[in-house]
Amino acid sequence: MRMTFFFCLLLMLTGCEPRLDENTMPGRHQIVRLSDSEIKGLDPQKISDLSSLRIAADQFEGLTRLNARGEAEPGLAEQWMVSDDGRVWTFILRKNLRFSDGASFDATIFPQILKRLRDPGNAAPAKSLFDNISGVRATGENGVQIILAAPAPSLPIVLAHPAMAAIPLHRIGAVGDKWTSDRPLVTSGPYQMTSWRLNDHARLDRNANWHDERKIVETIIWKPMDDGLSAMRLFLAGGADIAADYPASRHRWLQEEHPGLAHSVPYLGSYYYAFNTRRPPFDDRRVRMALSLAVERQWIVDEVIGIGNIPAWGLLPPGLAGQENFKPEWADQPREERLSKARKLLADAGYNVDNPLEFEIRFNSSTEHRRVSVALAAMWKPLSVNASLFNSEAALHFAALRQHDFALARSGWIADIPTADNFLMVHQSANGSGNYSGYNNPDYDGLITKALETPDPDQRDALMRQADEILSADTPVLPLYFYVTRSLVSERISGWEDNISNVHPSRTLRIRAK
Repeated sequence: MRMTFFFCLLLMLTGCEPRLDENTMPGRHQIVRLSDSEIKGLDPQKISDLSSLRIAADQFEGLTRLNARGEAEPGLAEQWMVSDDGRVWTFILRKNLRFSDGASFDATIFPQILKRLRDPGNAAPAKSLFDNISGVRATGENGVQIILAAPAPSLPIVLAHPAMAAIPLHRIGAVGDKWTSDRPLVTSGPYQMTSWRLNDHARLDRNANWHDERKIVETIIWKPMDDGLSAMRLFLAGGADIAADYPASRHRWLQEEHPGLAHSVPYLGSYYYAFNTRRPPFDDRRVRMALSLAVERQWIVDEVIGIGNIPAWGLLPPGLAGQENFKPEWADQPREERLSKARKLLADAGYNVDNPLEFEIRFNSSTEHRRVSVALAAMWKPLSVNASLFNSEAALHFAALRQHDFALARSGWIADIPTADNFLMVHQSANGSGNYSGYNNPDYDGLITKALETPDPDQRDALMRQADEILSADTPVLPLYFYVTRSLVSERISGWEDNISNVHPSRTLRIRAK
């Protein structure tokens, strides 16, 4: 009777599913992970969504890979060397590498992988990440030489992207794109897909031919769950070991009722609003700075968002190009002092009670975006600023940004890779329509160019921080906070390490012994 009660409770908590498959439940040798969407594809060179990339990283390995802390480490290559000018990298492969079907491969596969990635017929979404690579060549069976157009200390992180992983070209040559239908899938990493039921689950089993240690968990089950509340309920009912998300509104409740399970961690993402600097009123820096002075960022993250976000005055998250994020001198001044400075700036620009500043705040559909927009409008009221709100769905919203059809609009950036240039290059004048604000400062552009040509990582970071400070002073965008990731992790799981990249490879996870 007691077991029947708990089984019924589990059904209720998981949204009254008609049945539960014990083969896809957490087990002694099996970890169940909830992703926030269904897999979009299995070819690592043809995917861009996070759910697909996570599963690709479980199955395919490149010269490097990311560890549990989101840092690059040796993958198929056991070591590498860099030339003095930072433009030539030589990777030494491990010996006797094999795909999961037993087919061997060596260094000659990597020039072919880059060639396929750049084939226009493949339309690879991540192709631009590798634009700095001038060429790849094999030096013997175990040497891979990569030549760069400019120094890139971050190359090991870039090469860990699944798009440059070893893929079974022998199968692709034999059956073309149908290779992703193979079960088990032919892979180069720790796991291989043995079954996939659309909108239900994907099963990954250990690749017996993988080069690394054999203590990884035998089976990983990935389940798509696009509703955060449903994912939380299934997790709490014991139907999953890890959930990739949960509702922000349940964060405090989880901390109180289920301490230790919820992980809210700073992420490689900046949340900001873009000013259209191409036309009045925001072609005037004084107006932009006045509005920035009046924003209570700490209040927004504490009261409007409430899940542990970090206030932002620049674009670079802490830990990316230095341990501390940029903070201007005025950030800690009393509100009335900042409002006084803001009023003077607006008056100098011609705005006052008799001639109030009026504009529209544009944002895409989301409770979070609406609440932030309402808060901003309220914070600017004491300056005699009248800000109206305009909401549209995401496709229309970002089309308007690309077409420069806005005054102030909700935007933001989540990095493809954990590098400062990935954040800052978006706002270079050469970025065209992707530079939503229309920001154009030769000093800013020049600093980034100089940084990209600098092989020394510390000097490079220093230049990137200077560029971030210039951007903050010019205020073409209004940074508010850095994103955080929300995850739920069962007490029975070990090996999970919170990190800014939100990278948690399945091969690094373990099941605790009871």
